[in-house]
Amino acid sequence: MAALGWLTPRRRSATARSVLAGEASAEAARKSTQETQPAGEPVFPVLGDDRAAAFFDLDNTVMQGAALFHFGRGLYKRKFFETRDLVRFAWQQAWFRLAGIEDPEHMQEARDSALSIVKGHRVSELQSIGEEIYDEYMAERIWPGTRALAQAHLDAGQKVWLVTAAPVEIAQVIARRLGLTGALGTVAESVDGVYTGRLVGEPLHGPAKAEAVRALAAAEGLDLSRCAAYSDSHNDIPMLSLVGHPYAINPDSKLRKHARELEWRLRDYRTGRKAAKVGIPAAAGVGAVAGGTAAAIALHRRRR
Repeated sequence: MAALGWLTPRRRSATARSVLAGEASAEAARKSTQETQPAGEPVFPVLGDDRAAAFFDLDNTVMQGAALFHFGRGLYKRKFFETRDLVRFAWQQAWFRLAGIEDPEHMQEARDSALSIVKGHRVSELQSIGEEIYDEYMAERIWPGTRALAQAHLDAGQKVWLVTAAPVEIAQVIARRLGLTGALGTVAESVDGVYTGRLVGEPLHGPAKAEAVRALAAAEGLDLSRCAAYSDSHNDIPMLSLVGHPYAINPDSKLRKHARELEWRLRDYRTGRKAAKVGIPAAAGVGAVAGGTAAAIALHRRRR
């Protein structure tokens, strides 16, 4: 299908809509904020390097599951839509968790459903509800290991941004709750503070993520060769390829293969069985808490 082209674009150049989506997300983000390494590698992250930053994908990288699904659950609880819509959201989430990949058709359906649901509602209303939904469904699903990696960048004096296809308002709530700098997310059009049911550009996915990071780096005066990016999905290879320090976190099979070929760093905070597939240290594979502790200790030692 033609729609799949921009979802699997390792080398494909960004479309005009990708650029628009990326620039819109970067602008929204700016407005909202005004393990032991092999011997011989430089200390990372570098303390006090204000031209470096870190960019973290959200779904299955920072948080277990998809933020849009959890947001949908919260809206259903508040009677924004009917039971059949929740069943569809649940099926999409089940596929995401079992297959470990993002299905383009499911993402399209989720996007269209979300836009129809929020049309006519005020942006401020969704922001307030997002705070509640984070406490109800998302807070307990944050991977401690990835959270420790983000904290290492913050401790080094660097900015840390979420980069996600989830609505920017929800992404900003999550970033704020985690103490991060801000978030890049999909921007839904609004007029006078009311959602129109349309997007600005396209969902922040694939090449659009890379364009958002590029636009934000230019606006913030960052050197991308000194920045880091973290993701679980091969769809984010364009974003990971932009920076000098790419990490594959809880990677899908395609990203794991690509990361090994390019000798990118790998981290897995899922079960020990999945961790073994990528050959990471056992301490990071025995569970999210143990992995987070190991990462925090290793990163602390490197900064000393």
